Amino acid sequence: MASFENKQRAWLLSILWMSVFVVAWMNAAPSAAANLLPSYLEELQPSELFEGADRFGAVEGDPPIAPVYKGEELLGYAYLNSDFTSSIGYSGKPIHIVVGIERSGIIRGIKLVDHKEPIVLIGIPEKDVVAGLNSIIGKDLGRVAAGQERPPQVDIVSGATVTVLVMSDSVVRSAVALIRSNRLSGESVANTQAVTEKRTLDLSKTEASDWETLLGDGSIRSLRLTVGEVSSAFADAGHAEAAKKPETPQPEDRFIDLYIAPVSVPVIGKTLLGETGYQRLQSRLKPGQSALLVAGDGAYSFKGSGYVRGGIFDRIELLQNGQGLRFRDRNHTRISAFATDGAPRLREIALFVVPTDFQFDITEPFELQLLAQRSTVARDKAAIAFNLGYTLPSSYYTVTRVVTPVAAARTETSAEEPAVVTRTEPLPDAPPLWVNIWDMNRVTMAITVAALLVLTGIFFFQDWLVKRPKLFAWVRTSYLVFTLVWLGWYANAQLSVVNVLTFINSLVTSFRWEFFLAAPLIFILWAAVAAGLLFWGRGPFCGWLCPFGALQELLNKIAVKLKIPQVKVPWGLHERLWPIKYIIFLGLFGLSFYSMAYAEMLAEVEPFKTAIILKFAREWPFVIFALTLLAAGLFIERFYCRYLCPLGAALAIPGRIRMFEWLKRWPECGTPCQRCAKECPVQSIHPEGQINVNECIYCMHCQELYHDDHRCPHMIQVRLKREKFMALSTPASRGESPPRTVVTHNGEAIKKT
Repeated sequence: MASFENKQRAWLLSILWMSVFVVAWMNAAPSAAANLLPSYLEELQPSELFEGADRFGAVEGDPPIAPVYKGEELLGYAYLNSDFTSSIGYSGKPIHIVVGIERSGIIRGIKLVDHKEPIVLIGIPEKDVVAGLNSIIGKDLGRVAAGQERPPQVDIVSGATVTVLVMSDSVVRSAVALIRSNRLSGESVANTQAVTEKRTLDLSKTEASDWETLLGDGSIRSLRLTVGEVSSAFADAGHAEAAKKPETPQPEDRFIDLYIAPVSVPVIGKTLLGETGYQRLQSRLKPGQSALLVAGDGAYSFKGSGYVRGGIFDRIELLQNGQGLRFRDRNHTRISAFATDGAPRLREIALFVVPTDFQFDITEPFELQLLAQRSTVARDKAAIAFNLGYTLPSSYYTVTRVVTPVAAARTETSAEEPAVVTRTEPLPDAPPLWVNIWDMNRVTMAITVAALLVLTGIFFFQDWLVKRPKLFAWVRTSYLVFTLVWLGWYANAQLSVVNVLTFINSLVTSFRWEFFLAAPLIFILWAAVAAGLLFWGRGPFCGWLCPFGALQELLNKIAVKLKIPQVKVPWGLHERLWPIKYIIFLGLFGLSFYSMAYAEMLAEVEPFKTAIILKFAREWPFVIFALTLLAAGLFIERFYCRYLCPLGAALAIPGRIRMFEWLKRWPECGTPCQRCAKECPVQSIHPEGQINVNECIYCMHCQELYHDDHRCPHMIQVRLKREKFMALSTPASRGESPPRTVVTHNGEAIKKT
């Protein structure tokens, strides 16, 4: 045992020294940013970016862009997304995309030229990811740069959500940055002036009006849709199944009458809310903060049920200057009826206060987007959007002219108008992509955190649980089912050795939190695993949080019930097989510094992607490999975990630094008793009685035996001594006559000896 411990320490020290050497070498190496656009253009045909294009012009400027021509006609420009904005993917490396953009700001072509994303390298077909990204083609990002539209949404690819979102986000951000630089106009810098208008809300007008007047002058805007119109919209969008499932059987029935009005404007607010309601609203609003009243009636609810389940109104979104806001329940107040005479009685009236962190100007045009949802097949849904535009009538604000120096344009002769953006103030930057991803995953994150808290409770109260074997067996099986079905197959939160390699590589190149935060469940699980390593070693993940490990154990439980014979690997052979996983990990670790792409490909020794992420929907060699490992696990419990898992090996190495020893042993364990060693499901207990925490999955079976006074020899002796002592403590054991009970004539019992 001591020899084995010394070997493991030697392995750990070797890895640490190798990491230090590699970090020093990488930092000492010169780092020069290569000009990648020309090399990528050599591998592309101009027609892949612009239809009919036949040549690229000379690359110019910094960041570089290249003109694209059809004969002598300038069609637009080609640029590399990573030259203008961050495009770091989940691999920790940039995703390089060459984009073709017209001078007007319309995207005409997208070509994915280089990436290191593992889910795309092996797993999700690249054509599916590219197809999702191609939904940006034809979008006018000039309007997005000018704040007139919100950024376009791409088609999400199941299993590669983060990768597709990172790609689309980088294309949109880079295009907006290029457009706002005015380089598409071919202008030179000269001093000139632009006159713009600044609007200020006029608070002097406070006289209340009436419903008909506000509706007539545009103070209240409405959107009216019938069921038939919505069904036609679904059919036109290619959602035939949704078109066949109308809310009511009659097409002329009202789908929704949707109204919107800015009640922070005094005249509108006092008319619709009444004097008391308006004053109450003003007491809640901060200076410059706005409030909107949204009302609806018909077969469709603009509120839905999302705000009840997750606190968010997922059917409406406020849009302005290319940014969007979904209201939450804390921004909402229910209104029973309008205060003004002549107003209709509507089923739903809601008052929304616009949060101060959302840059919103009530005097500028904005839109309320309604998301109409219908079920298609199974639990799938289709959705289409209808926009209700709003512009505040000019009678409610004053206008002042602002003179702003801008660059004068020296425009090349062209049939189309270049995308030049003139603003008095820079538009607020959109929040980082990872913030949006975390916001979209609030519910799944809450469930994951709750599950981790439950697991923490199981570990802290393990003694109480293992003394109740039936309850503990039910708890463990239920948790494994949750890990497999929800955490694995539903949420795709399967950790991988690729995460470890990516993290290590990022430390020696350019570490950024952004691409680790892009997968919230993976980030939360890794944080929990890191904390667990300090307390329990690798056991919490390998034994409880690994979906593939849970799949192996559950299948083995079924195999035992079906009386499939279980193979006990001889200790000598078992001891020589378990180092294989450490060798695999060290091989991947070293290869990752030479080529992360090769390391990710060889990391397919993990069947996680096949069995968990893609649910066996892969090419037959990968499926056969995964099924073979699962079949071996029917005879040897957790065969893959024991001998092949590089992630388990990667966790075992830092797991040596754990601060506590939670697994209890008796002095008799191993000498002479061998029961725990023989019954350990993964043979992590040495014949001498010591538990090898590097191999232990913390199933707690040995702790059940530790407290069982009918199976553990030590506890059996303790029980027998206790029973003997109790027997000697009785009167009969001391030779005394037991007391006699005599009943008297009045029914009273008297004890006599």
